[in-house]
Amino acid sequence: MSSLDDLWDYDDPAASEARFRTAIEAAEAGGDPAAVDEARTQLARALGLQGRFGNAHEVLDRVDADHPADDRIRVRARLERGRAWRSGGDVAASIPPFEAAWELARALGEDGLAVDAAHMLAIVDAPPGEATWHERALELADTSPDPIARRWRGSLWNNIGWARFDTGDLDGALAAFETALRARREQGRPGETRVAEWCVARCVRALGRPAEALAVQERLAEEAAAAGDPENGFGAEEIGECLLDLGREEEARPYLARAAELLGADAWLAEHEPDRIARLRRLARR
Repeated sequence: MSSLDDLWDYDDPAASEARFRTAIEAAEAGGDPAAVDEARTQLARALGLQGRFGNAHEVLDRVDADHPADDRIRVRARLERGRAWRSGGDVAASIPPFEAAWELARALGEDGLAVDAAHMLAIVDAPPGEATWHERALELADTSPDPIARRWRGSLWNNIGWARFDTGDLDGALAAFETALRARREQGRPGETRVAEWCVARCVRALGRPAEALAVQERLAEEAAAAGDPENGFGAEEIGECLLDLGREEEARPYLARAAELLGADAWLAEHEPDRIARLRRLARR
């Protein structure tokens, strides 16, 4: 993993922004214009994650002006341009830069960035009659010698799992989530492995096996607490839902109340899933 990637904390884009600004200043002081522009691409992403899409585009405009060479930096710039458009609500505008990032990354042998581009295209564009972008991304991640490309396998199978889940293919979703879990375990990252286990247990509950799912969710909550992870509203929500499915309403209420508190404090969820938060609050009061 590059030093730039090591500066990321996706849960705290403001802190990441500060680190990238520091990296830019250091690269400027060291007279390394390529390092400046590569760090700027990640600064743009950090700004976009904070909803500052205009600022993100301004930073990328500067990269495009200063760095016309078709190399890894241009791939990164196109990826972040696409993400800024997509997160800003213009999905159609995001497709050309993602496609350009895919083509250039493949030509350069930058497999990790190519998989990233294909994974974004799987989210925004799946041309009918063609192999899906998820399949392209998975094929490259499975066959590439690049460890960065292979590291994408967990995320890709997780995305496939949720796509199947949303269409009602619960057995297919479970198979995908279990594959994602195996990939996460191979990577040896406990936090990401716990998230993958949460997805498996969520699907198990949807398949009508709440007792099995509850045992996993309770264990995950204990492991996260022991690791010092922040309290997880999604974990509390699932424990509450499992208890409800088992007819244990009184035991479920404190978990549902805590889930409503934690998830309600998430600005994105509060805006996009208010009914979910309201339901949790209603169930917690019964």
